[in-house]
Amino acid sequence: MISRMTRRILTGVLFCVLIQTLNAQEKNGSYKVETIPMPEGLTSETGGVEFLPDGRLVACFTRGEVMTYEPSTKKWKLFAEGLHDPLGILVVSNSELLIIQRPELTRVKDTDGDGTADLYEKVTDDFGFSGNYHEFNYGPVKDKDGNLFIALNSSSGAGNIRPEVRGEINPLGRENGSKGQMFSNVPYRGWVMKLSPDGVLKPFASGFRSPNGIGFDLDGNLFATDNQGDWIGTSPLHHVQEGKFYGHPASLVWQKGWSNGNPFLLPVPFLDSMRTRGAVLFPHGIMANSPTQPLCDNTGGRFGPYSGQLFIGEMNKERIVRVMLEKVGGEFQGACIPFFDGNGLRKGNNRLVFGPDGSLWIGQNSHGWLGDQGIQRIVFTGKQPADVYTMNLTEKGFDLTFTQPIDELTATDPANFKFRHYYYKYHNKYGSEQFDVQNVPVTAIKISDDRKKISLTLSTLKPGYVYELTLGNIKTSKGDELTNKIICYTLNKLKSANF
Repeated sequence: MISRMTRRILTGVLFCVLIQTLNAQEKNGSYKVETIPMPEGLTSETGGVEFLPDGRLVACFTRGEVMTYEPSTKKWKLFAEGLHDPLGILVVSNSELLIIQRPELTRVKDTDGDGTADLYEKVTDDFGFSGNYHEFNYGPVKDKDGNLFIALNSSSGAGNIRPEVRGEINPLGRENGSKGQMFSNVPYRGWVMKLSPDGVLKPFASGFRSPNGIGFDLDGNLFATDNQGDWIGTSPLHHVQEGKFYGHPASLVWQKGWSNGNPFLLPVPFLDSMRTRGAVLFPHGIMANSPTQPLCDNTGGRFGPYSGQLFIGEMNKERIVRVMLEKVGGEFQGACIPFFDGNGLRKGNNRLVFGPDGSLWIGQNSHGWLGDQGIQRIVFTGKQPADVYTMNLTEKGFDLTFTQPIDELTATDPANFKFRHYYYKYHNKYGSEQFDVQNVPVTAIKISDDRKKISLTLSTLKPGYVYELTLGNIKTSKGDELTNKIICYTLNKLKSANF
């Protein structure tokens, strides 16, 4: 565990790196931020953003409004209202939406063609609802077979439940009545749920605390973020698979056939043996404190060179994070890196969607905590960014591939590659310090003939650790500075000659 003085020093170093990143971004000019004008009088805490087939943006806001926006005229129109804290939209057609709100998944539809919804229809409410203030719901997203997925937040230990609830109450879903930890007293809080086309809602995966964002990659793999807190040492990105448990014990009481009593009383090593680790960890205070929706770049190059990679919103910083994944030993792991910092971007980056022109639209929300309101978009200017494109594990270290050829002199200087590794502890406390923080020397550097890839050999590689790399004064062959200098790889499994 690192000391307070060491943390202060590291914070100062990372602040300097962030300032360098902002300056490089401004100089590079590959992306720019535009702010969308919002309707007067609207509390524009954005719960969801999507695009209709006709090119209009549709957004829902946590006070209950659903509005459409015509980009060509910059005009807003009210489509629906009266919803309870809606936090996600799935577009069915120009006139029909599926919206997740506190009590249910709802179909909202304009049946008479006047541009305003006149049908509000329950799709499913087959999950518990206790009135706890933290019972947020997220989604829906749809797979290729027509199944819908929603995520249910755990209830907050800082609140209680109402005298009247929906669903049965299971007292084992709370830590001996304590108000310190998130809990699951009513069915399926802390679960990702699957709704089949025949309308049956079933539990899919458990162990979530605050999964504020779910989404698919281009191959149909489902991913969800979670937020740091009790049992979550630092915020993760999970590859969500049926039947898996992802770490927070409260939801286990709703597992079919559960017979182990109060999960909070089970030995931590036993719970640890059950859980599936995050594919990518976002180091707290360094990369992201409250990650939100994962969105896969499906623009085919219209948003730059990152097609197929994931972009993640961040509530607490003026930041969008980029994630580059790979499979090692049959499981996803990979790296995260800041994509865009500051330069007009606000906090509270809650919901993301790509527009028809390939620009990234971002709905912002404070939701009573840290954040902002409104909608912005990030536009690719056409200038190739100078950045790390991918970070891949090798048997002896990592390969870094860049978006542009790099200057050989600066790219082969060991002083420009500062690695350290650490791990986060799985325990019931809120968050985790970094443990076993060690500098990891680079022992060899090799550059490819096209000067786009650097192969780094490290003195040691350990599974279960985050490998944080701070890049120094590396430039492209044209003399441009790299946009981002911090990149963190989550090493769950080592790579061998067999995979």
